[in-house]
This record gives sequence, structure tokens and C-alpha cells, in this order.
Amino acid sequence: MDLEKIYTKKTALEHRKEFAQFFTPQPIANLMADWLLGNEALKTVLEPAFGLGIFSRTLLKKKKNLKIKGFDIDENIFNDASDVFKENKNVSLNLEDYMYNEWKNKYDGIICNPPYLKFHDYDNKEILKEVESYLKFKFNGFTNLYTLFLLKSIFQLKKGGRIAYIIPSEFLNSDYGKLVKEYLLKTNTLRHLFVIDFKENVFDNAMTTASILLLSNDEHNSKIQITNIQSKSDLQLIEGYINSYPNGNGEFTFKPSELDANVKWRQYYQVQNALNYKNLVPFSTYAKVVRGIATGANEYFTFRKSKAEKHSIPNENLLPCICRAKDVRGNFFTKSNYESLIENDELAYLFNGKDSENKMVAEYIVLGENEKVNEKYLTKKRKPWYSLENRPPAPIWVSVFNRKGVKFIRNEANISNLTTFHCVYPTKSDLFSDIPIDLLFAYLLTDVAKEIFSDNRREYGNGLKKFEPNDLNKSKMLDLSKLSQKQVESILNLYSRFKDTKNEQCIKQIDEILRLEFAIAISHTDLQFAPANAAPKIAKEYVLPLLKTKQT
Repeated sequence: MDLEKIYTKKTALEHRKEFAQFFTPQPIANLMADWLLGNEALKTVLEPAFGLGIFSRTLLKKKKNLKIKGFDIDENIFNDASDVFKENKNVSLNLEDYMYNEWKNKYDGIICNPPYLKFHDYDNKEILKEVESYLKFKFNGFTNLYTLFLLKSIFQLKKGGRIAYIIPSEFLNSDYGKLVKEYLLKTNTLRHLFVIDFKENVFDNAMTTASILLLSNDEHNSKIQITNIQSKSDLQLIEGYINSYPNGNGEFTFKPSELDANVKWRQYYQVQNALNYKNLVPFSTYAKVVRGIATGANEYFTFRKSKAEKHSIPNENLLPCICRAKDVRGNFFTKSNYESLIENDELAYLFNGKDSENKMVAEYIVLGENEKVNEKYLTKKRKPWYSLENRPPAPIWVSVFNRKGVKFIRNEANISNLTTFHCVYPTKSDLFSDIPIDLLFAYLLTDVAKEIFSDNRREYGNGLKKFEPNDLNKSKMLDLSKLSQKQVESILNLYSRFKDTKNEQCIKQIDEILRLEFAIAISHTDLQFAPANAAPKIAKEYVLPLLKTKQT
């Protein structure tokens, strides 16, 4: 049994999650080590998130005389690693936070699987100050720790040196990732980005997809390669690239000037479904998406009927609310569905004690203060701490996480929702006045809508996908105002039948109407001159086959 498996077996999952300890598989560690070893001048190596030193162990098997420095903040794993490397005088381990140390030293090689933590699980503000003071570059306040590790490592790379990082792919398509990508382009160090999208997780118990970044501080900075890795057998593509550097090519090749840090980079390496349709507008043309109510302490604020009776909280201090995704099964949530939740003593309310003079409400507020609910991350920012965010009931909800495509729900019960769903509010404008909400919702139920929205998704492990409010607001949708009156009537009739019968064929027929009206017919001439980098799907699935046919 290897060191990582032994450690995992003896260490509680809670402890490993606290320190974001998700170990790199040996085949990937081998490839990342080989990238560093491709630098013939490699003598000094930094491993910023050392763990049990899988990268250092791999490097030392292939080149014994390397001088390696490692950092870790968990005393448990540090002690285990110290025992492993105690005989090697060239390995220096430090029980210190990498982000606050080591800024002045530079290295021939840096290799890392940094910690992945939510930004409020560490002192993000102070670490950002530290990074910005050295890099002279301003970053988003939500910038994740794993990317800050990467940015610091770039700063510490010697001329001719190389970096290999394995990190979540999230930054490629998130708002905070814009400035990270901008810094990568500014420093001209990114050589190859491998986007790993296995059907299984890369890391045990880690709900995220991964990317491997190979960087170099050399003169070969005229192109950036991007390659999709969709199975373990595809890992040989990484090996091939490393062995052929700097002459090899990846799946997609770009000049640095062709990559825009301000857009989601998914468009550079994955199918963009919106390219298949004409007359598109931003989703924000017709609706605005905001997140649901965040209480900061759901256990305290959420109520079921029995809890309300126990604490004698009157109805006027209980906000009707959907609290869990599992309580919404179909595409319509009705008053009857909500009443069933109450009758079955499910979570169905939020405590709202603001401006109340009720004695029992006051006692419940004191109970919260005794339990220090008022000192939690979100509650301590509110005045009073027990007040709720102002979110009127949204007529449409949209799921945050999904596997089968984004899901929209019609909130016919007219109740509020927690962050398990986002709120969708139709836009009040002259343009929208011509688009009934039933037409909008009918569109949202179709596969064509899901296809286009999927261009802006965020990806996690095991096929799980996530949408933040701005991912949806910035997504494209078909411009429903282009539909004829006859088409609108047909869609609304089919939608009405679907509501009554739940017959999925009705939605499929709506989907067909929309595809016939908005799908782009791609001609051979258009395909011949289509920009390969801008549309991977067209380039791979249409252009090359057609050109081959034309040549024969």
C-alpha cells in the first residue's frame, strides 16, 4: 500500500477536508515530474503544498541529486513526510504557510497540487494583499487560494525554469479567473493547458474537475496549446507533448494574443452550442437571475410546523420558503405541493423576527445569540443579525447544481427560496411586454435552451454541473420576439397541454418549432473558411471531413 493510501486510511475525512488534502494519482505525478525534468538545468525544486511529497519522491527516483524545498501547514502530514525524507539531506521541509514565506527565492522547477478551499475558509484578504504587493497586480477579492499558489510560483520561477500545476478547472470559466488568466498571458509562461474531464473524479472525495498547467520561463512563448483529456488512456497525449516540446502541438493551438482573458475559456476547447443558432440575445434581455436567500445559519432560520409550535412562533414571523432541492420534483411547484410539505412536517418556513414585538420571537432571538448564531460569517454582517435578505418570491426558479442540464421550475406557489435555487425575475421592459411569461418558461423547458445554457456551465466531478447567477445572465438564448404570432400560439397551446398532461412530447414539439426557426444551415463554403480556433465543434466535426471529401 502506498503512503497516500496509508495516510488516507488512518486520517479522518474531516481532517483531510479541513486541509484540502486530495492526493495526486501516481500516473499524473509521473507526467508532471517529467515536465520539470525536461529542463536539463534542473537543480532546485520547490513543492509548495508538500503533503507526503509524491512529486518529490517521483522526481528523486529519476534524478537523485535535486535540492528540494517543501511547505505544509498540517502538522500531522508534515510529521509523516519528515519521517519519509529524514535520510535525504537535500530535502528541506518547512511547517509554514507557503503564501507568507519564500518570496525572495527562485527555482528551476516548481511542482504542485495546491489546496482547494472556499474563499471564506481562509484569510483571503490578507493573502491577497501579500500577493498583490509582490506581483504589482490587482486580483478579484474572490480569487481562490489554489490560483494564488500558482501566481506566486510564477513569480518565483527562474529564467529557463518550468512549472507543473494540477488545479481545478473552475478558474477557466469563473469571474475571479479573468485576472488570473490575464496574469498568465501577461507573463508569457503558459505553454500547455490540459483540461481533464474524466467521467470519474480525478481526486477521491473532491467534487471538481481538474486541469494540468505546464508553464515555462523560456523563449518558446509564441503559442499556447490546449488539449482535452477525457480518459486515462488520453494521458499519453501529455507524455507525447512533453517529449516533443517545443515542437509538438496540442488539440488546439493559439497565439497568446488570440486568447481573451475576459471570456470563459471553455469556448477555446469545447463545443459551443450557441454557434448552431441565429438571432441570439443575452438571457438578461428577458430575465434577471439572482441567487436565493442566504441565511448563514440554515439550522437556526429554517422551520417546520413542529418547530414553530415548539417555540410558539406566530405565522406572521414565518416566511413561506422552499428550503431543499429534493422537495421540488417536477417543473411546477404548486400551492398544493407546498401545503403537502407543511402537512408532512417538512422544512417550509424561514424565521423572520425583524420588527416583531412578540415575546416568543424575542426569546428565540435570544436563543440564537446564546448559540452564537449572530457571530457567523453572514449573520454578523446584517443589522439586525436575524433579518432576512430582501428577495421577493420569484416566478421561476433554476437549479444551482445539475447533471442532466439546467432545470427551471415554475413557482406557482409564490413562495421564497433558499440558495438551493436561483431566482429568475422576468425583465420589465417594452421588449418583454410582448413576451408572455408562459412563452419564456416554455422555452426554458426545451433541450435547445439547455444546450445553449450549457456553454456557460461550470463543471465538477462525476458529471455534476453548476450555474452561478451571472453564468445564466450572460448566457445566450433565442430571441423569442422573432417568432410569428402563429408560432407563439402553437407553443403556448403545447405548453398548456404539457401542464395538464405532463406529456414530454409536447416539449419536444416546442423544441422542433424553435430549431426549425433558429437553427443555422452551414454551407460548404462557410465551413471552408470557418475559424478553427473560434469553433472547435465546426472545425473538428465539419470542416476537416468536408475538406477531405472535397479533395477526393
